[in-house]
Amino acid sequence: MQSAVIGFMQSERVGGVRRRRRQYRPTELIMCRLFGFRSVITSQVHRSLVSADNALMLQSEEHPDGWGVAYYVDGFPHVVKSVATAVSDSLFRRVSGIVSSETVVAHLRRATVGKLSIINSHPFQYGNWIFGHNGQIPNFSKYRDALMEQVSPVYRRFILGDTDSEVLFYLLISNMAKYFDVHRKGTELEEVVAAVQTTVDEVREVTGLDCYCKKEAQEEEFYLTFLLTNGHMMLAHHGGKELYYSTYKTQCPERGSCPSFSQACEATTQSGFVNHFIVSSEPLHGENVWLEMEPGELAGVDWRMRLRPPEGERDDADRRVAVAQGA
Repeated sequence: MQSAVIGFMQSERVGGVRRRRRQYRPTELIMCRLFGFRSVITSQVHRSLVSADNALMLQSEEHPDGWGVAYYVDGFPHVVKSVATAVSDSLFRRVSGIVSSETVVAHLRRATVGKLSIINSHPFQYGNWIFGHNGQIPNFSKYRDALMEQVSPVYRRFILGDTDSEVLFYLLISNMAKYFDVHRKGTELEEVVAAVQTTVDEVREVTGLDCYCKKEAQEEEFYLTFLLTNGHMMLAHHGGKELYYSTYKTQCPERGSCPSFSQACEATTQSGFVNHFIVSSEPLHGENVWLEMEPGELAGVDWRMRLRPPEGERDDADRRVAVAQGA
């Protein structure tokens, strides 16, 4: 199940600030939506999931093939999934209203590979690891066996569905296990980065496709944009589908009451550490300042909340794309 449209950004002014609004044209593939949240304090994400002008719930009208929310309690992941459309599912509202955590991942599915089922819904879980994918491996049935061969037998047996995303996840877990003990706490972010790069290279080698090049340069649309966390670190990979991240706000509404408030809450970090890290497929309306990632870039935070910004040539000022105050 897939739909072809082209996306572009149309600008409008809200509260004196220019905001970009996602629009679509008929030849680009509409896919899934990702949201990730990591913070030094336990926080609610109801606004991002439900009440913002372009909250995930509203985006589900164009991404209707199920949803999933993963959050951590006392270091352990809890995952709730459904094949219903989030905007019409009362369970999505209930879950979004009760979730209060330092780490949250949410996903809206637009099915391209695999039938509609709970097993095929994201995010996927192995141990403490949570993974959500926005993209596709075109003609996946052609490459499935070759990719499955790359997955360690230790993890291959856990693949229960028929999506490319789940195979990608367990291929990534297999490569992570080559670099470190996947059950170890305090995993170094650069070890995860190395495993991600190995995994992407393996998929590109098997398929002969490049998720980083512009789609005009290849006939088939191949995207490996995804989000990974173990509850402590979080890493986002731009694999061809748009991705944005935020670490600060124009003005924090809790600046006078939050015990963790610091300079990094309202400006680019000077110390290298941040108090929150948010990832989204599109900038969510509100006080957060959103920075745009480019294909091939990775951004994340380690267990100490030390920021790993993208290693591209652009600085934050060049990446800043959308701020909508009071939306």
